[in-house]
Amino acid sequence: MAKEECITQCNIARDTSKLRNRKSCPTSEKIQTFQNPSKNTQHSSEDDSQSSNGTSAHRSNRGRTSNTSEEPSCRLLLLMVVMGLSFSTRLYKITEPPHVCWDETHFGKMGSYYINRTFFFDVHPPLGKMLIGLAGYMTGYDGTFPFIKPGDKYEHHNYWGMRGFCAVLGSFLPIFAYLIVLELSQSHRAAFITATLLIFDTGCITISQYILLDPILMFFIMAAVLSMVKFNQQRHRPFTPPWWLWLVLTGVNLAGALGVKFVGLFVILLVGLNTVSDLWRLLGDLSLSLVDIAKHFLARVVGLILLPLFLYITIFAIHFVVLNKSGPGDGFFSSAFQSRLIGNNLHNASMPEYLAYGSTITIKNLRIAGGYLHSHWHLYPEGVGAKQQQVTSYLHKDYNNLWLVHRQDDNNSQSGAPDLVRHGDIIRLEHKETTRNLHSHLHEAPLTKKHFQVTGYGINGTGDTNDLWQVEVCGGRKGDLVKVLRSKVRFLHRATGCVLYSSGKTLPKWGWEQVEVTCSPYLKETPSSQWNIEDHINPKLPNISLSVLKPHFLEILLESHIVMIRGNSGLKPKDNEMNSKPWHWPINYQGLRFSGVNETEYRVYLLGNPVVWWMNLASLGLYLIMVVVASIALQRGVSVDQKRREHSCVLMRGGGLLLLGWLLHYAPFYTMGRVLYYHHYFPAMLFSSMLTGITLDILLKSADLLLHPPYCDWLQRVGQILLLLSVLYSFYLFHPLTYGMTGPLAHELGSSMAGLKWMDSWEF
Repeated sequence: MAKEECITQCNIARDTSKLRNRKSCPTSEKIQTFQNPSKNTQHSSEDDSQSSNGTSAHRSNRGRTSNTSEEPSCRLLLLMVVMGLSFSTRLYKITEPPHVCWDETHFGKMGSYYINRTFFFDVHPPLGKMLIGLAGYMTGYDGTFPFIKPGDKYEHHNYWGMRGFCAVLGSFLPIFAYLIVLELSQSHRAAFITATLLIFDTGCITISQYILLDPILMFFIMAAVLSMVKFNQQRHRPFTPPWWLWLVLTGVNLAGALGVKFVGLFVILLVGLNTVSDLWRLLGDLSLSLVDIAKHFLARVVGLILLPLFLYITIFAIHFVVLNKSGPGDGFFSSAFQSRLIGNNLHNASMPEYLAYGSTITIKNLRIAGGYLHSHWHLYPEGVGAKQQQVTSYLHKDYNNLWLVHRQDDNNSQSGAPDLVRHGDIIRLEHKETTRNLHSHLHEAPLTKKHFQVTGYGINGTGDTNDLWQVEVCGGRKGDLVKVLRSKVRFLHRATGCVLYSSGKTLPKWGWEQVEVTCSPYLKETPSSQWNIEDHINPKLPNISLSVLKPHFLEILLESHIVMIRGNSGLKPKDNEMNSKPWHWPINYQGLRFSGVNETEYRVYLLGNPVVWWMNLASLGLYLIMVVVASIALQRGVSVDQKRREHSCVLMRGGGLLLLGWLLHYAPFYTMGRVLYYHHYFPAMLFSSMLTGITLDILLKSADLLLHPPYCDWLQRVGQILLLLSVLYSFYLFHPLTYGMTGPLAHELGSSMAGLKWMDSWEF
């Protein structure tokens, strides 16, 4: 209730001020005064003085003209300072160290794949890697460096272009933050405090200096928020060119954020909530007709839904066109998907379209990196179920992946065209090399103890009733044919009722570290229990070109997203792997090694500037206290002047937007089961720093509640200077973490970081 009253009072004061100035201000000045409520108050008081005292009015107008001419130059100067400091801190020592650091081994390699047009798989959408590859290509990198492991020397390879591209995008983050806070608060001091926090944050610098997706992601997130805030400022000039410009830019940047990582969904949600609030406000404006409201709604649908969706799909279209050669990502995708890749054994191949009795086939599991149903002469060891022939899942092409399809009661000795296999048929699968049948029984599986063991049993096709499997086409009906590559098939064991299943677990050395195959009593359809027919040989059937079976664009787009989502959910913490928890992040509990471990190596350690991060954490609490106090004061009808009312509005509206942005980019990580790292917090940290700028600025402006002028002005200046000096001094102390260090570790004598290990969890 207090918040709505604050907003209402702000709007009334602003509208009253506009009416007073309508005759005396040119149009451009009216727009400027609307965007800056403090100027409205100033102009109103000047108009009053003009009516009562001509001399004073003349002097006031001269001062106003002088301030108006000085403010743009001051604003431009501050912006230039922010730009200069931001670019210089991020581009400094950009080529150091001259070896692969941390996740450069992944994203640098993926950039190389784009240059070489080699298909690969990643759990993130492709835009970030495409841009990295483009930056490398444009700066002379030829895509030949292998990026095998961290620490590998770049030597003569031209890597600086990819690092420089990421650093340039990272350099825009303080600039965008400065402009966002300036729009929300109309305070140069709040904007400059925010920019200072980000410019001199060691963590933000480090994460911007390497070949990573994070600076690209944060660039689009901040650009989307800036465009949204600018669009909000145009709400009283609907359908004008600036209004359309900022609406379109918001949509473009939303597509960019989502095109780099799925974390971009959080900023989409932020913009969506802001848009719903804006449309609700328009619905309550009785001066607008329903037609006008419909126009506003449709404009936002086009700019914030259809345009980003089109751009996002276009990113994937380019991705599929560029990566047209077979590569390490083939195995993550279906056989039909692989058939479109040059160099894959399925590309331009031909085979019978429908599965038939007497065919020789390979059967591929549909889970991520699902292998081929495989067997070999080796038996399960003593104590592991029945001592029969092993059946596994194998990730590579191999002669031992071949199986013969038989009827349940004969060996397909009939002449003429063979019968086709249909949904509901009962079949027997014979391993071609060893002539043993695919078999299951009630012995427990080697690793997945609640499942049944799958083995190879019998000889020359002779076995028992435990060799019979019923074919089920997923989504099919009785009598449906089994399509090669396209049909998802399950094999139900007739004797036990279980379903053929690939657990994804790696067998011990006795199983040649291949993947366990079981028979699962849990019949729910999952990718682990779904298979497709990949290779299909039957000389009695006519072959068709697999180009006929190639999936169309929407099919491969959908499949790529399913694979990415499964890949993300499958990123579970491994034994002894460094894992971070969300509560660690705001307190700067633990950093991340980018390079080097011992004293002889070039060490880089990702850790936020402690003063900045702890100040952000304290400001979150301070912000909530200030909002509660302001809300209670407004609710109780405490008399406050126009300036204090404006402060409350900035705190609740601008600060509220940034608090919401912080929550949306931080809270969801508590619900995620995947492995998490410290760097996941950095988008939320940007919002926290902007909120700190607004909070501390209003706190400093509230000094006049304690002291009278000029003492309150002195207190503000001293507070601002102490704030900036503490950030700068902390940056000076911890900058070796960012720009690299060698020699003794922090706990050893002679270390450049001696005495700076303020938390035992820091590992530098």
